Amino acid sequence: MIVESPGRVGAGEVDVRGCLTRWSVLVLVLLSLGCAHRGPAPVTVVPGATEKGLASWYGNPYHGRRTASGEIYNMHELTAAHRTLPFGTRVRVTRRDTGAAVTVRINDRGPFVKGRIIDLSYAAAKKIHLDIDGVAPVKLKVLGTSAEQEPAPTPPPLAPKASEGACWWVQVGSFSDPDNARRSRNRLREAGETAVMMGGPSGTQRVRVGPFGSKKDAKKARRRLRSEWPAAEIVSCGG
Repeated sequence: MIVESPGRVGAGEVDVRGCLTRWSVLVLVLLSLGCAHRGPAPVTVVPGATEKGLASWYGNPYHGRRTASGEIYNMHELTAAHRTLPFGTRVRVTRRDTGAAVTVRINDRGPFVKGRIIDLSYAAAKKIHLDIDGVAPVKLKVLGTSAEQEPAPTPPPLAPKASEGACWWVQVGSFSDPDNARRSRNRLREAGETAVMMGGPSGTQRVRVGPFGSKKDAKKARRRLRSEWPAAEIVSCGG
């Protein structure tokens, strides 16, 4: 058996092992950079910028897992996931149906469901009662990236604020059996509709399509749905 000495490399020799090691490190660095960016590239923070859409929330089983920013997700902190806002951005989330609001810090990527623009932590969702409804129409307002003190949550007003813009849903039904509600929601989604389940009184589940920014659009959707869902009706956000 021939055993080679790991002595120094002569001036005219090439350290092949060293080159391979350096190339291996370079490849690993490039791969790690490629894996670190999931979803669309972050955008520049513009304080005062707004966005409207649907909000949802997430808790278990993600609690304790690593987020896209590298932080460990804590469902009891006021954080959220957004597709493009830079990590550390502070966003005011206001429900368009009740006016309740909360400020969160972006530390994760998501949601990746059509129509949804932000996923709140459980703690943030609870402050605006989204933990009960599951999904709700919201307006986001970018505050900046400073670690300012968390403002107290805005209590829900008696009616939606006109400045936030009225909105409407088309409710296709209210179900006492959650499984029937899920099947109805899935049927609507398969038909290309943006359908959600929302908690109702006495534990019922309401299945709705929308929300729509004008009553005219809601009426158009109701006409489209009436053939399959004859009980479909228009309800205002918060109703």
